[in-house]
Amino acid sequence: MARISPTKARSATRTAGRSGRPPNELAGEVEERILDAARKVFLDRGFEGASIEEIADVARSGKPTIYARFRDKKALFTAAVTRYVVARQSRLVNFSPSGKSLEERLASIGVTILQETLTPEWISFLRLAIAEASRFPDLGSVVISMTRERGAETMIRLLNEAAESGEVETFPAFGSDRLAMTARYFIDLILLPQLMRALSGEHLKTLHAEIGSHISQRVAFFLSACRNGGIR
Repeated sequence: MARISPTKARSATRTAGRSGRPPNELAGEVEERILDAARKVFLDRGFEGASIEEIADVARSGKPTIYARFRDKKALFTAAVTRYVVARQSRLVNFSPSGKSLEERLASIGVTILQETLTPEWISFLRLAIAEASRFPDLGSVVISMTRERGAETMIRLLNEAAESGEVETFPAFGSDRLAMTARYFIDLILLPQLMRALSGEHLKTLHAEIGSHISQRVAFFLSACRNGGIR
């Protein structure tokens, strides 16, 4: 009878020990799958209605695997919210404004921001986070702080790119000492009105249909304020 070498025997043992486990079960991969599943289940069921059992089923994982990474459902919810916010903001990392004039480039920034924000999943996720604010008193401030900081960094970069021409040399609002505040004013002016309408239940189709006129009016107002020293 042919003898099996020790090396082959060990290999066979390891293979047998892995049976039943999904392929490519790397630590980061598993965590991403769990957080993706958690996002879907929390959005569908809400925090109270969601269960670790269902999340484990959607993630094709086991409850012990989830609990090895997240101590409870609250920790999993917090991680899912935080990851989603970071992922949404990262979508603008490689974006650059287009257009010949400053007004056109600012408009392209505004349109992209609204298109990225006014999506069913993003609005539903924000509503869920707001609904659970009393259960997670610290999460809202962390998410808002993270959103504002990362959003401000992105907006400062985009405004700098939009202002590459000499058109803004006389605009104090685009000076290095004021650009961070100018970026905050711009994002608030463009985003907040439409975001509040979306959160209040207005149809996203209606809001998307208004993006062009909304951006045109807001950018004109913003540039007028910049030219006349209204942003300090």
